[in-house]
Amino acid sequence: MSIKGTNTTADYLEFDRTLNLSLKELSNGKYYKVAFFIIVGIYTGLRISDILRLKYKDFDSDTIDIIEQKTKKKRIITINQNVKDAYKKLLQRLKTHSNRNLNDDFVFTSQKSTVYKARSINRILKVLLQNKKNKDLHISSHSLRKTFGRRVWEQNQESEKALIYLSDIFNHSNTGITRRYLGIRKQEIADIYINL
Repeated sequence: MSIKGTNTTADYLEFDRTLNLSLKELSNGKYYKVAFFIIVGIYTGLRISDILRLKYKDFDSDTIDIIEQKTKKKRIITINQNVKDAYKKLLQRLKTHSNRNLNDDFVFTSQKSTVYKARSINRILKVLLQNKKNKDLHISSHSLRKTFGRRVWEQNQESEKALIYLSDIFNHSNTGITRRYLGIRKQEIADIYINL
């Protein structure tokens, strides 16, 4: 949460570390639903408003079809095996709590059986993901979207092609916006000074 009157930009996180912490929490932590939220976030790049609207039945096929709340654009996301495996772990954890059919229920509900609020998610994300090593990072649900973007960019050899795809996924009007969004532009400018 930022100080009133200031503009704080969320930072991206290191993908593998974030994934490993989430998998550990999903298996035996008390914030296992938020751990699954993190996994969905870093593998799909969805905004918090779209993730919180997901229902259990959305994970029953190989794709998630949504109309993005912010842009009103249709988006089809292929669910990869890592998300499917995490979903199975989530269902195993839930079996100890309930035997009822969950299909039409929202996935990301609190102990009070209400859909999490963004503020609660962001508070728990800081508990789960912030430590001494990254204490200066601004961590929020938007960090997961940026982590997804950085992962795609890095796995595609930091190519312009990856930025074009990400620009389309994020609904940015050009790759320059995507570069700034992912912190690439800032990094490249810093490198200019370092390499003089």
